Amino acid sequence: MSNTTEKTIHDTSHITYESLLEGNKIFVARTLKEDPDYFTQLSNGQKPPVLWIGCADSRVPANQITNTRPGEIFVHRNIANVVVHTDMNMLSVLDYAVNILQVKHVIITGHYGCGGVIAAMSNQQYGIIDNWLRHIKDVYRFHAAELDAIEDEKKRADRLVEFNVIESVEKISKTSIVQNAWKNGQDLSVHGWVYSLETGLITDMRVSRKNNDSLQEVFRLV
Repeated sequence: MSNTTEKTIHDTSHITYESLLEGNKIFVARTLKEDPDYFTQLSNGQKPPVLWIGCADSRVPANQITNTRPGEIFVHRNIANVVVHTDMNMLSVLDYAVNILQVKHVIITGHYGCGGVIAAMSNQQYGIIDNWLRHIKDVYRFHAAELDAIEDEKKRADRLVEFNVIESVEKISKTSIVQNAWKNGQDLSVHGWVYSLETGLITDMRVSRKNNDSLQEVFRLV
């Protein structure tokens, strides 16, 4: 979700329904020129080592910002990269990635300037999305003392973006899917990243987990 208030928006007026189809033809022609077997190999199956859980914001495409190719990252995106333990969409993706694709890394990736996070910091109503943003409001509640002490609104929002990623790493680590993988000796790590739209760089929040040892006992499944 993008925060575009009082900012210059990238001109997308040239993008039309027809231009997307034409762009596909250009993509295919260019790709086949570089590698005639590219699509044949790609159609044989996928074995990505990474599951990316990111924001639906159009400015944060997983492959482009990590310089990877199709087939190398399995992707799930939603508004503000929120992890909810009752979200069957996310859980289905996680289960498939961990148990079928056997990914080695699950990466929660937020981004500074996230409109969903900024919206969650306000008391305005936006519609049905308010129910989704409530999860981010809870993250704010957990860290209210530190966040309320930050006077600069942008810096406060950036810090909430970081906390939202950190909490999502916690929540993913608490799922039975991830914990059972660890219990079975699967090589699986969970990480938290934040991407900067202003610099293009990723910050590793250094909250990686490889087991459930650091979880509170009540969340540690046996």
